[in-house]
Amino acid sequence: MIVGIRSIPIGGDVPKAIALIKTVKVHPLKPTPGWPELQWLDLTPAPQDTTPLAWENNIQFWRQLAEVINPEPPNPRFHYFYGELAALGMEKGKPFNPDARMIALLEKAARIGNAQMRVESFDDARPDRIVWPDRKWEWVALRFEDGDFNTANYGDLYARDKWFFQAIGASPAMFKRDPTAGSLYWLGLRDSAGATLDGAKTYKLSVPQPVPGKLFWSVTVYDTETRSQIDSGQGKAALRSMFELKDVSKTQPTDLYFGPTAPQGHENQWIKTIPGKGWFVYFRVYGPEAAAFDGSWKPGDFEEVRQ
Repeated sequence: MIVGIRSIPIGGDVPKAIALIKTVKVHPLKPTPGWPELQWLDLTPAPQDTTPLAWENNIQFWRQLAEVINPEPPNPRFHYFYGELAALGMEKGKPFNPDARMIALLEKAARIGNAQMRVESFDDARPDRIVWPDRKWEWVALRFEDGDFNTANYGDLYARDKWFFQAIGASPAMFKRDPTAGSLYWLGLRDSAGATLDGAKTYKLSVPQPVPGKLFWSVTVYDTETRSQIDSGQGKAALRSMFELKDVSKTQPTDLYFGPTAPQGHENQWIKTIPGKGWFVYFRVYGPEAAAFDGSWKPGDFEEVRQ
């Protein structure tokens, strides 16, 4: 099990938000004698690579999957899926030792599956992905009935694949499309002309003010290869209303810039991108209000700035 905990730094107070996270207690229902209390580690200064690139398109994908299945109790919801894995030699309680033929087949399957999910994530054609008909923005999650992509009649595996490839973890409140939701995400992949965002080009994104969110809003840039925040050497990958954008006008549109070099005079409202690499953004609104859903407010599209 993986659990993600977020604490919003109200007013930009990061230490207070971190202190709030540390009040969370995790323990077994029946702790054994001598069970140690949870220790919180600050990994902020340590270099980290949490991307799956080293194993997502080779046999290590399957070995990692076997390592997850073996210690975990079987989930009844996935009963039939376990059967498919057992046919490949992956069964709880038994060693996973594929022969050379099976390794070749599984590596090919990993590459094909990875390519399929990449297309689903970044070149989707489903009509229900569009947020506003006159914009290029898409819904980050295609299904919003619950956190498991269920409809009344079936589980939407396509939608689940797309979300997993981009972001892995999910919760019901992330997908609700009404003002009772805790957060709202939009996906930006293309410029106003419909072209995919290019790390060698410069773009402007105009955000009308005020953004309809009770807590804060942000635009975060991700690398399409890693699906992690872009690592351009700038030291940041997001523009946030509580930090970089805290002093912008609350009535006039805010112009944000993205490209390999900062447009003169806009250095504080710019995220550096990498030539030769594609990228995408999540536009997040925390504590979204009605205007974020009814179409009375919407951000502009990415407009290429020709230098």
